[in-house]
Formats: sequence, C-alpha cells, structure tokens
Amino acid sequence: MDGGRADGLADVEALSSLSDPTRRRLYELIAQAGRPVSRDEGALAAGIARPLAAYHLDKLVEHGLLEATYARPAGKTGPGAGRPAKLYQRAPREFVLRAPARDYRLLAELLVRAAASGEVRTTFTRTAREFGRSLGRAARGDPGRREHALQEVLRDRGYEPFVAERGIVRLRNCPFDDVASRHPDLICGLILALIRGLLAGIGTEPHRALLAPQEGACCVAIRMRPTSPARERRSVNP
Repeated sequence: MDGGRADGLADVEALSSLSDPTRRRLYELIAQAGRPVSRDEGALAAGIARPLAAYHLDKLVEHGLLEATYARPAGKTGPGAGRPAKLYQRAPREFVLRAPARDYRLLAELLVRAAASGEVRTTFTRTAREFGRSLGRAARGDPGRREHALQEVLRDRGYEPFVAERGIVRLRNCPFDDVASRHPDLICGLILALIRGLLAGIGTEPHRALLAPQEGACCVAIRMRPTSPARERRSVNP
C-alpha cells in the first residue's frame, strides 16, 4: 500500500504563490494550453510585459507548479536559428492543501483494493453510472445546449475538457490520476461508466464516450454529437 503522508500543509508555500493575480493568470493560461508555452506567448496572453511574465513564470517553476524546457521555434534549425526559447508547461505532480490533514487517497486506495473482487467491481461501476446520470439530469436544459452542459459539468468536476481533432472532446486532466496510475483498468472503467451515465442523464447517446488512453490526459474521450447521419458515418474513433 502507498506509504505517503496524509494531505496537510506541505504544499502551502507553493500554492500561496498563486495568490498573486498575474501569476495565477499565467498558470491558468499554461494549464489550459496543454502544451509548452514561451515567455512571449505568456506575456501576450496575460497582457503584460515580457520581463514581468518571465519573472512570474520562473517563480512558478521555482515553486514546482510549472516545468521549464528549452527548444528552438518550430521549423528553425542550424546556426542561424537563434537561441532556444524557454518554454513552460504545467508540472505533473499534484498539489494539495488541507487543514486539518485528511487522507482521502488512502480511502480511495482501500476502496480500489476492495473492488478487486468481481461482485464489488460490478457494484462500483453501476454506482458510477447512476451518479453520472444524476449529474446529467441536474444539468439538463435546452436540447440545443447539451454539448455546453456536458462540458460545463466536466469542467466543474476538474476534467478540463477541450475540443481536439476530428470532433473529439478530450479531457486534459484526470481528477483521479494518483489512484488511476496504479489501478488503470478499474479507475478508467469507472470514469467511463460515470461519463456514459452523464451523457444519458443529459439526454444524449452514452456510447459517445469511449476509452482512448492518451499520455498525460484522462483515459476517456467523447465524440461530439453528429449533426447528420452522413457525418455519423464519417466519424472515426480516436
């Protein structure tokens, strides 16, 4: 079993650095980008000068919230390509702040181990599907806004949805990443059941959600609803 500590105040200094509005804005911009971002891009998006952006970005690296790498601009190679640019992306580690300390990860680990038996696993999956359906019913509104409602619920739950290639909604973040990394089969199956239940509750096709593992992202993807039978025939799974 994981011998880690309960979540407490260990990350207070790192998370306190986000109290600065500019620094928080830069962190959110980079998290939403889903790719390495340069100082120039960060400054432009945040509406601040490049030196100020560089200062705040480097502070976020110092606190472990971002990671920095170096690369030349795309398409530029050789002696005349210039110096590599410093790029920033969100760090993969999780930061938690709770007072008093809580150990929900241990609870999750215990439940996952209990679900190793087939009967309990079936119950977990059914419960995840039913809970997702209840979330969908609560969010259901105008049929024309189902896609918006779907992404809003996923965003509120921490999945960070975005529209990727070929009309596929990907989920940039896995809220259960710590446990999922050790028990991917079970956790990915529960997430799939949850999101299929959500789709059913909103009033659309549950089978639009499918397992499509991608490094650094949630294991589930969602096909956007086709506007015509012809488009449905042309749709391709990721």
